[in-house]
Amino acid sequence: MKQLEPLIFELSASGRRAYSLPEVDVPTKPLDQLVPAGELRSTPAELPEVSEIDLVRHFTRLSQLNHGVDIGFYPLGSCTMKYNPKINETVAGLHGFTAPHPYLPDSMVQGSLQLIYEIEKYLCEIGGMSRLTLQPAAGAHGEFTGLLIIKAYHRSRGEKRTKVIIPDSAHGTNPATAVMCGMTTVEVKSDERGGVDVDALRDVMDDSVAALMLTNPNTLGLFDENIHEIAQIVHEQGGLLYYDGANANAMMGYARAGDTGFDVVHFNLHKTFSTPHGGGGPGSGPVGVKESLARFLPSPLVDFDGERYYLNYDMPDSIGRIKLFHGNIGVVIKAYAYIRALGREGLEQVSKDAVLNANYLMRKLAEDYDLPYDRHCKHEFVIHPKRIKEETGVRTLDISKRLLDYGVHPPTNYFPLIVDECLMVEPTETESLETLDFFIQAMKDIAKESYEDPDTVKTAPHNTVVARLDEAGAARRPNVRWKKEE
Repeated sequence: MKQLEPLIFELSASGRRAYSLPEVDVPTKPLDQLVPAGELRSTPAELPEVSEIDLVRHFTRLSQLNHGVDIGFYPLGSCTMKYNPKINETVAGLHGFTAPHPYLPDSMVQGSLQLIYEIEKYLCEIGGMSRLTLQPAAGAHGEFTGLLIIKAYHRSRGEKRTKVIIPDSAHGTNPATAVMCGMTTVEVKSDERGGVDVDALRDVMDDSVAALMLTNPNTLGLFDENIHEIAQIVHEQGGLLYYDGANANAMMGYARAGDTGFDVVHFNLHKTFSTPHGGGGPGSGPVGVKESLARFLPSPLVDFDGERYYLNYDMPDSIGRIKLFHGNIGVVIKAYAYIRALGREGLEQVSKDAVLNANYLMRKLAEDYDLPYDRHCKHEFVIHPKRIKEETGVRTLDISKRLLDYGVHPPTNYFPLIVDECLMVEPTETESLETLDFFIQAMKDIAKESYEDPDTVKTAPHNTVVARLDEAGAARRPNVRWKKEE
């Protein structure tokens, strides 16, 4: 094991400083005149005292302990942990975008409004929608917004629909979102091909269903071959079809959600359109809708009268604002730069390469691991070590821990729940053939080790800063507070 990184408190020495400030040359007031006496500390806070060089080295070393997409391969299924061009960060940091205050009048932010207007058009074209809001801060927030729009639509028709149908392979945010919107969830099973079981859908579909939430391709990485029939079943009963756009990385330029029957779609700009994803953010989950639902979108929208761009608040049927201003505008700007740089042909190539990489990995890994659905995948796929577990006792978690010793971030473990001991792998479009081959060899080596030296796999990782943690204990009884030794 590597040597543990000392805590910042352990580097502390009295009197050291990582900064220097000039003496105050303006009149000041004592703290007790600025802060209520009851809010003042009786003793100084015991903060670490370190030099600037020690501070820089400490946090640089900490940053290197974490795995990231700029360090190594990150095949985290369904999260699209891909490399993102650094120029998009530069564009988002341009002074003209970062300096203006959100409350400036429209006339002073025409450039920002033009960007918002244009990216709405681009995303609507990609998704086959009519209008779109950029307010939602993430994918789950987009789901929440989309279901509120669907509720408003049914309410405007004098209908009180209370059910949302969700496939058993769905992302966990789907049922959580439905419950948050005050609706009940109905699960529909997958068929032997990994798509929605059409007969099971017919059995649960009635006039109390507000919507079916569907990811296509789904979390198994499989495009639903019956999507047009599914849309017909839902629409015939007056329901709407909601598209969870988490996996749009596989479909750009090839299939538009609106053309396959979806009425509402959200995109994850932080997965598909070039913002580093992970660590809790930042995110952006724009929601697009067909024309019949546009009046319910959050207000305001940006419109153009031929001469100027302006915020349109004239939306009496809007569900209301769901986030301040225009969402996470920095993420939106990066997505705009990404789309403009690639164009239609480039976005199509993104999907083509993502699908090619995934199928290449899937077929190579199927030589040593089990493939629950033996059909071409899209951008990601699911495998599981069924034979390995039965014959050696090595489980998915063991394999993932051992991957850390190879410098690879593990794929998603144990999801979707409908495949036992599964690994969900997404290579993305940005990885080279050499990287994919390295991952394949690592997985083959681990499969071989599982038979020849299973204890090495079961006790991994061995080359990381800390050994295998008590994950349940760390989650339920985290110890994140430093206490000075007496």
